[in-house]
Amino acid sequence: MLVDSAPGQQAEQAAPNGSAAPAGEPGSGPPPAAPGESLCAKCLAPMAAGQDWCLQCGAGAPDSLSSPSWRPAAAVAMAVAVLVLGAAAAGYAALNKKHAKPPVVTKTLAQAAVPVAPATTTPATGTPVTPGGPASTPKAAQGLGTAKPPKIPLTAVTPKASSPTATTPAAQPTTPAASTPSKTTASPTGGSHGNKGEAGEAEPGSQAILLDTNAASTYNPYDLPAAYFGDPSLTIDGDPTTAWTAEVDPSSAPTMAEGLLIDLKSKQKVSAMELITTTPGMTVQVYGTKGATAPTSITDPAWTALDRSTVIKKKSTRMKLRDSRKAFTYLTLWISKAPSSAVGTPEAPGHVSVDEVELFPTS
Repeated sequence: MLVDSAPGQQAEQAAPNGSAAPAGEPGSGPPPAAPGESLCAKCLAPMAAGQDWCLQCGAGAPDSLSSPSWRPAAAVAMAVAVLVLGAAAAGYAALNKKHAKPPVVTKTLAQAAVPVAPATTTPATGTPVTPGGPASTPKAAQGLGTAKPPKIPLTAVTPKASSPTATTPAAQPTTPAASTPSKTTASPTGGSHGNKGEAGEAEPGSQAILLDTNAASTYNPYDLPAAYFGDPSLTIDGDPTTAWTAEVDPSSAPTMAEGLLIDLKSKQKVSAMELITTTPGMTVQVYGTKGATAPTSITDPAWTALDRSTVIKKKSTRMKLRDSRKAFTYLTLWISKAPSSAVGTPEAPGHVSVDEVELFPTS
């Protein structure tokens, strides 16, 4: 902190030639102030009445604004800062208010419980439970949800018999032929039943003839390309999900001229043939021969027609054969016409299929 020099020292410094004026001599002190004037506290220069600043050194007069307090300035600065911050907050709030999304109101509606009608339920063992038995109680509703009614089967499912059992074949319309009438009836694979009637026909419960694994072959008397045909052994493998197929030639469709040849290995009497196919609607006819070899043409007189030309209407069909008292060495399932659904195009030809064939002996 600077301390001003005493008036006497200033007077000594102001003496000419650097010599100090003797104390008490005239001119050694500051000049006297005129009436109404004051002296500067720093340089002792005269200052007029009401003068706030010294014109010589720039010092302020006593009780002037030369040494203002910092508190008023700080208060003003703080007020300005508060106003600026308030204006910024108001602007930010105004901008965000324009883009604010409306609140999402979620309403929960009570759901009416769905009445469950009493119905026949099937236990795990598969035995149907008659109405009136112990009622099954659905699980209690949890939370706001309701119990979902159990799925009620419309019809009882009867498991397919794995072993041969006697059943009643479905009746099919028949057309009388020139000789003994030939009938076609639907039945499951495996020879589980036969048709009791004329002498020599298959009796109920008769078993299918056991064939060799190489007994089936493609009968192709007109030398169609081998690529047209599938594996004929699939028709006697006992698996109805596999099949022998024959391509339908678009240039001659729906007419066909091929078939499936069965070698019995010895003369046997056959009363019925059971056919499973995934292309119902095709026209077939069964022929038999007693020769040691199969004729090379279907028009050869060595072939004997064992039934009439038949349109297969179902996936599983049992055909009774004529001349069941006669023994044959070869049988052929001749396909003369494809169903309209199997006729394709030159780019995507259609085909017919024979999934399974079984022969039944004459009892």
